[in-house]
Amino acid sequence: MAQHYWLVKQEPSDYAWSAFEKDGRAAWTGVRNYAARLHLRAMAVGDRVAYYHSNEGKEVVGVAQVVRTAYPDPTADEGDWSAVDLAPLHPLKASVPLTVIKADKVLKDMALVKQSRLSVMPVTPAQWERLMELGKVG
Repeated sequence: MAQHYWLVKQEPSDYAWSAFEKDGRAAWTGVRNYAARLHLRAMAVGDRVAYYHSNEGKEVVGVAQVVRTAYPDPTADEGDWSAVDLAPLHPLKASVPLTVIKADKVLKDMALVKQSRLSVMPVTPAQWERLMELGKVG
């Protein structure tokens, strides 16, 4: 099965990468956007996920992986919403700021740039490789 790549956004004041690392695993709940829901439902165990600090910092700071596929979001009072479980793998050695992403020829067309309000989005293999290169991940 092919490896897929994703990016999730989180405000560091709500759930910073350091808290995620300390917890060791988190249910990715509270997503209330139809496109993002489709992306959550497309995730497979083992898929890699870039962790992006939104609003404050505006940078990719770490790499996580999907450890549980989509299930009904326990925080949803109504509607058909989904959650997945993620586990942190490692921080990036160098964070990748949005300004760098926007200026990079490989990354400038990422959903992060084109659909900035989306909280869960796919990343192409080429974009993933470039993010890891800029993040100084071997």
